[in-house]
Amino acid sequence: MSDSVPFKPFSHPLDVSDQEMSDRAVSFHELMDGRRTVREYASTPVPRSVIESCIMTAGTAPSGAHKQPWHFAAISDPEIKKAIREAAEEEERAFYGGRASDEWIDALRPFGTDENKPFLETAPWLIAIFARNYDPLPEGGRSKNYYVQESVGIATGMLIAALHQAGLSTLTHTPSPMGFLNKVLERPSHERAVILLVVGHAADDAKVPDIQRKELKEIASFR
Repeated sequence: MSDSVPFKPFSHPLDVSDQEMSDRAVSFHELMDGRRTVREYASTPVPRSVIESCIMTAGTAPSGAHKQPWHFAAISDPEIKKAIREAAEEEERAFYGGRASDEWIDALRPFGTDENKPFLETAPWLIAIFARNYDPLPEGGRSKNYYVQESVGIATGMLIAALHQAGLSTLTHTPSPMGFLNKVLERPSHERAVILLVVGHAADDAKVPDIQRKELKEIASFR
């Protein structure tokens, strides 16, 4: 019995001219260029169906050996968000209180960040993103996953893009260490939290840093 995956003919869902291809590329860049990391949120609810669709988009990401080594834990429950905030702020106090190097703190200083994270409760949704180094087998044992970091990184980028396209703002929060998320969210030990994504509508009076992105010549080369 063959273990080969069946193959089928592929036809790209978009059959467009070079001009439309260019227009689409420019339009998407302009959309994403408006994305900013937001730290001030309105408590305005966001339908669960929107979050579900965006997570499904993330799930279309390529992954090593098609192992799909990710789990997205979406949280809207106020009590759980409160517990996450309390645990995250405890780690952040240690971070700003000496765990981080002076160089790291100096790099963050222009952005005015500190250990206080009210957005973890204010925003309507948090999405904890977990990487799975292996999957347990029903009969016991483990099925190893491959290129886990790369796969989860790609999926996370697609999730952020999907949420932005839907009209939502995000913040990639990475308290370190993040093991408390396994406990609060009752996730198994073979999952490792990598990002806590804050999702919602920016507050009416939200402000973001007035910064510039690197130009194409600084981030790409063509030969």
